[in-house]
Amino acid sequence: MMALTLTLWISLAGAVVTAVLGRERPSVARVLALVSAMLGAGAAIFGAWQLGTPTGLVTLVRVPWIPALGIEFHLAADGVSLVLLVLTGIAAVAGILFSWNVEDRANEFFALYLMLIAGVYGVFMSFDLFQFFAFYELAIVPKYFLIAIWGSTRREYGAMKLALYSFIGSAMVLVGMIAMYVVAGLGSFDMVRLSSASLPNGFQVWAFPLMTVGFAILAGLWPFHTWAPTGHVAAPTAASMLLAGVVMKLGAYGVLRVGLMLMPDGAKLWGPALAALAVIGIVYAALVALVQQDFKFVIGYSSVSHMGFVLLGLAAANPRGVAGAILQMFSHGVIAGLLFGVVGRMVYDRTHTRELTILEGLSLARALPFAAVIFTLASMASMGLPGFSGFVAELQVLLGAWQSFPVAALAGGVGVVISVAFTLRVLQRAFLVAPGMVADGGGLTALDEHAGPITWAEKVGALLLLGTSLAVGVYPRLLMDWIDAGLQTPGFEALRTTMGWP
Repeated sequence: MMALTLTLWISLAGAVVTAVLGRERPSVARVLALVSAMLGAGAAIFGAWQLGTPTGLVTLVRVPWIPALGIEFHLAADGVSLVLLVLTGIAAVAGILFSWNVEDRANEFFALYLMLIAGVYGVFMSFDLFQFFAFYELAIVPKYFLIAIWGSTRREYGAMKLALYSFIGSAMVLVGMIAMYVVAGLGSFDMVRLSSASLPNGFQVWAFPLMTVGFAILAGLWPFHTWAPTGHVAAPTAASMLLAGVVMKLGAYGVLRVGLMLMPDGAKLWGPALAALAVIGIVYAALVALVQQDFKFVIGYSSVSHMGFVLLGLAAANPRGVAGAILQMFSHGVIAGLLFGVVGRMVYDRTHTRELTILEGLSLARALPFAAVIFTLASMASMGLPGFSGFVAELQVLLGAWQSFPVAALAGGVGVVISVAFTLRVLQRAFLVAPGMVADGGGLTALDEHAGPITWAEKVGALLLLGTSLAVGVYPRLLMDWIDAGLQTPGFEALRTTMGWP
């Protein structure tokens, strides 16, 4: 049990030590950040293995924090938490490996990076609603500085847009959280107690959409999704990987833990509306990705589309749909992180362009064969081909959606088809050059002048993410046993009863 709490403390300690290193030693900052991330990931994996398949909520730390308001520092874990803690550890290590080239103010960059990771770990282990919100904000704040200082295209605009959307959503959550505390009358923010408080239907009617939309903004809910592609494009590679890999999952996790777990009657009432918005997001973002000329915008809109499957599974609010949504959180975190790593680090840092019209003349398959192979495999995973985690996750979501909203499930299937189209289009234009397109090899020569071959750090990071997706795709029980056990914990009892789960 102590191993899981170390994920938080190691990340915080690594952030503090890295911050005080000074700017003149970037190599030390990189190594320290990598060691911190690896120790955190190791603690998450070892702690999850140590707990096995928990049949209930396992308390890790529980001490009074602000006793006058009934606020506790309450860290705990169930099967759902374990899945996302492991995802965070893997994404953290991969992001640092893909950022091995950061030289400018490296100590500050990696300090903010580790602070963000600490916030994410804290959210996934928080079972006091006030503490949950505090860590949620801690995870969002560093994103602004990572993008505004180390970003690229319109970085100030992208960072500010992300911050404004995030804090508007947070304000909505805060209002609902305070109202929930007053209405429940428990004098406590304990989430398990709140889940059994039988909050009045009238309260849930307005509080559920308020808090769910507040959280879902960070998950890319249509029509509040526009910050995501802009933020992805402006962010440095590691920040893009974390934004898609784990930060967007915080919004979906909030919908699950606060919306569904604490307000099941509201989830039952507003489920069809949430499903409709999720499906629109799936199809709309896929169509927009189909016509983009900026390589990173394609992946950014793809990320929004695939997050729509998470929200669709949560809206279905049945065991198969919710389990599929959680598995999709993990799968999308790994696959999207890999795609952004290839586009941002392997391609953009060597070509200094993301325009597909230019990239298709650079013969990238010959110049960067490792990047071409990895992107092809990552594209297969993103399209949901069998053998990868995306297939199992999206299949579960669509089957769950079919039980609750058959029309939405069919529309989601259309989104899958469109995602295949835009993925194949960008793969062909960026890497698969037609015969004779680069007859004189000029593009290859120009590319070689900018940067060298793929580094060992990039290769290790890419293989880590790709191997994770393959492992889960081949043997889904690696995660499904945790997820199924997590949905049987006491906190979800009200949801199971309201929705008539077996």
